Amino acid sequence: MQPGPELRLGEPPAPKPHGQAVPTLVGDRLLERPNNGWTELGQGEAGAVSPLCNSCLMSKAGREFLKPTISVSPSRVVALGGNVTIRCEGRYRSMEFFLRKAGHPNPQVQMVPDGTVAKFPIPSVSREDGGSYTCDYHSIAEQNRSSHPSDPVKIIVGEPSYPKPNISLSPSGGVSLGGAVAVWCHGQHRGVRFVLNKERRHFPPVDSDRLGAMFSIRNVRREDGGSYSCSYHSRSEPFSVSYPSDPVELVVRGGSEPLAPLVLTSPIIAGASAGAIGLLLFIILVAFVCFRKTRARKGAAPRPSR
Repeated sequence: MQPGPELRLGEPPAPKPHGQAVPTLVGDRLLERPNNGWTELGQGEAGAVSPLCNSCLMSKAGREFLKPTISVSPSRVVALGGNVTIRCEGRYRSMEFFLRKAGHPNPQVQMVPDGTVAKFPIPSVSREDGGSYTCDYHSIAEQNRSSHPSDPVKIIVGEPSYPKPNISLSPSGGVSLGGAVAVWCHGQHRGVRFVLNKERRHFPPVDSDRLGAMFSIRNVRREDGGSYSCSYHSRSEPFSVSYPSDPVELVVRGGSEPLAPLVLTSPIIAGASAGAIGLLLFIILVAFVCFRKTRARKGAAPRPSR
């Protein structure tokens, strides 16, 4: 048996003449494709897997689950001494979740046997709690089966030297589905960068040379409703952030609420009902008059003589 072609990781395979097999990694199997179809490599006479295939299988088995999603509630910008909760949501039940902070080797661990969400509260936030966090999970039953890490999320601890801003909505009475709303954030410093905060939602920051900034939300959807807050920080010192504003609630109207049809059809229904009642009274009145006239005629008829 002729020895197979030598493979070196990190180097592209050399060009092969027509008809000669070129090994290719497909999923967790190393295959070659000569002219007569695919053939699997890595299996010896005793069924052993080659070292290259074995490393591929181990790498794939170690990262089987999709990465979780991570979010911060009520806001990723939190005042010193405030409370915040990091939420990690996976795709499967019976998992053990790990919350990891950049620069800290020891993760927080939480076992969730009956759900898909782990919540990691951080009470009385200190400056050391600020930073970048990720989470991941693995199977409780088979701990060698784990997920990729989530995207990172940052917790920013507010700077007490920056007074908290004010937040307002325009229009303030709510907005209809598909409409538009402006979120205004007013601070006490010029030349700063404003940040709009909403759980599980990211908005690009806005630089302003004035005391405030506007965030526009167009084509409003149902998920745009909820609680918003804002904060600001120096453009040159992004980690010196103001305390977040008091929250404001955006109410989204429409959708399943049948307000508009009721407003349009109520006058028609009321008019039709009034017309029907009037017609019925008129018919009763005519019938009563005819009845009286008939009785009067019968009473005035001459009696037969004897």
